[in-house]
Amino acid sequence: MRPAGRHLWAALAAVLAASAARTVRRTAHGGMDNAIVVRAARTWLAGGAPYDDPHFLYLPSAVLAAAPQALLPPEALRLLVPPAVTGGLALGWALALRVHGVPPGSRFAALGLIGLAAGCAPFGHLVMLGNWTVTAVVALPLCLLLAVRGRWTAAGLVVGVAVALKPLLAPLALLFLFARRWRALGAMLLVPVLASAGAALLLPDPAGFFTRTLPFLLNGDDDFVRLYEISPAAVLPRLGVPGALSGAVALLAAAGGVLCAYRRWRRADAGPLRLTETAACLMLSAFLVSRPSYNHYLLVVLPLLLAGLPHRGSVARRPWFWLALVPQLPGLTWPYLESGRRRAVKDAVTLCVLAATVARHCARRRPVRGAGVRGAAPEGGTAAARVGGDPSF
Repeated sequence: MRPAGRHLWAALAAVLAASAARTVRRTAHGGMDNAIVVRAARTWLAGGAPYDDPHFLYLPSAVLAAAPQALLPPEALRLLVPPAVTGGLALGWALALRVHGVPPGSRFAALGLIGLAAGCAPFGHLVMLGNWTVTAVVALPLCLLLAVRGRWTAAGLVVGVAVALKPLLAPLALLFLFARRWRALGAMLLVPVLASAGAALLLPDPAGFFTRTLPFLLNGDDDFVRLYEISPAAVLPRLGVPGALSGAVALLAAAGGVLCAYRRWRRADAGPLRLTETAACLMLSAFLVSRPSYNHYLLVVLPLLLAGLPHRGSVARRPWFWLALVPQLPGLTWPYLESGRRRAVKDAVTLCVLAATVARHCARRRPVRGAGVRGAAPEGGTAAARVGGDPSF
């Protein structure tokens, strides 16, 4: 792959800086979602119960993780959090490139991140909100990079830490189950259990997550949250489908996605696509059924899928992959879908089409011949080292 010129790196720096600066100007406390976690930590430091806030949806360990932010003034958070989230998204992209053996200094690396930052609305939403989903954006490719290198236990530890901060990557337990990596699975489960149990003992309501947050997540009975949910179980009732039927449709779709992910894993072809596509299929299946589920969750899988574009046979080379992302183009107005009550419909379309595309790709019977590409710069000791780089990128 050809190295990126100075003009590309300058354009990338400008786009990322603009994204962070826009958030600094328009938000306080580093974004609404980050403020929720920080407020919970401040409540705890003041002797209160963090789970009194129904919108605090994290494990008890997140309270302690947010405590350093709670000691900073709001002005500092306003200046520090948006660049930190932007940097986290850039790091997630860099790790996704490493998984696929793509040179981080290539034109594809620079253009891909520019495309995500400027052409994908969830990127700006995540920076604007300061949501801790960014931890999963970093942890998922790091986990897969370690797994590609055969360091499965370390991969399990990475996912465990991410789950302790925000339980978004919990579906990856199925990946370790498929791979029969029991030590990695144990590490993934043990870290958040120990961290949350230890943190819960320091809270005035140790069982608050189970007595308040878990019922809230299972019921989804919140008018504010419901406006932004994109799972079929949340969106279909707005279109007149009964709630029970909507939930059943979402559950069946998620189960089908898990089966497709398992089929992809069983097709044990060489290279990183096996890991990345299986993991992406599992995560998208979870997003179909989880409550709540938001459009910025898509950024957990999009960098990994997009970074696989240089590989022949990758899902990113399928036209439906790109068609699914059309509703996420910033500034594109969709008739009848701009009101607060309907705005999540277009995000649900992206989620469903993307999930169906990845699932169908994973379920095909045979791998594409010559799925690798030629002429890669090797990375010692990794499966990605045997996959080449296409000089056209």
